[in-house]
Amino acid sequence: MQAAQEDLRDVLVSLCAEVALNYVDVRSYQTRLKITEDNLAAQNETYDITRWRYQAGLTTQLDVDQAKLTMENTRAGIPSLRSTLEQAKHRLALLLGQQPDTLKRLLAASARIPAASAGIGVGIPADLLRRRPDVRRAERKLASQTAQIGVAEAARYPDFTLSGSIGLESLAYANLYTAGAKAFQVAANAAWTLLDAGRIRSNINIQNALQEQALGLYQSTLLTALRDVENALTAYSEERKRRDALNAAVEAGISALALADAQYISGLLDFQRVLDSQRSLLSAQTQLATSESEVAADIVRLYKALGGGWHANNNSEQTDHE
Repeated sequence: MQAAQEDLRDVLVSLCAEVALNYVDVRSYQTRLKITEDNLAAQNETYDITRWRYQAGLTTQLDVDQAKLTMENTRAGIPSLRSTLEQAKHRLALLLGQQPDTLKRLLAASARIPAASAGIGVGIPADLLRRRPDVRRAERKLASQTAQIGVAEAARYPDFTLSGSIGLESLAYANLYTAGAKAFQVAANAAWTLLDAGRIRSNINIQNALQEQALGLYQSTLLTALRDVENALTAYSEERKRRDALNAAVEAGISALALADAQYISGLLDFQRVLDSQRSLLSAQTQLATSESEVAADIVRLYKALGGGWHANNNSEQTDHE
């Protein structure tokens, strides 16, 4: 029964994790869509400037066509992002048991990708792995199988039963103590298996083997849990480094594009440098948004790997209550 309860808890932990991951996806696609739309607006301005310079005889048709090519390629990515965003909303609604369009009003406004707290305790004790439903389930199955050995061992010994009744034939005071007034029936039975001791010994051996199998499953489950936690911690740590590098790249890209625009308008730079700066900035911003969503997703995966969360500063009393 306790193992079955852990199966239910495993489903709930997985459901919470999937809801969180899909919510991160929604906010990630919204962020990427806004980045693409902002870049499209900037590229549209660049295209207009290029056309005006061409009409003034300051540039060639090649610059105009290249500006339009970049702008239309960016525009072509928007429908795909919108479609993927709607699909993420529908997946989230399905996980919540709602109709696909139920969350559209709630999620209509864009919001930032959820950010993890900076105070996450990385030095997590291995005891916290016992929160995982699969570990707890395997431990309960091991306990159950260990108890079966005791049941099999008990079959070696005789089974005693005592039954009977005591009755009074008469409640009259004169007859109360006569022999006929009292009726006793007592029976003691002892069942001792003599001829199938081999079967009992075989059953004990089978239960011992099943207990070893349950122990192996428990150890394997624990090792899998340790692997999942280590993978989640490594992914989170390395993705944070990647996010920080991409953030620096975006800042440099914004500065480079501003300088390229200014120098192009002044005639000090060819248009290809402007296009390269625009593409590089869009790529860096998109990668940064993806990385931020991955950092949030890695926290969710770590939450799931630990079986439902943790506290960075646990004391023994808190752990016992939890």
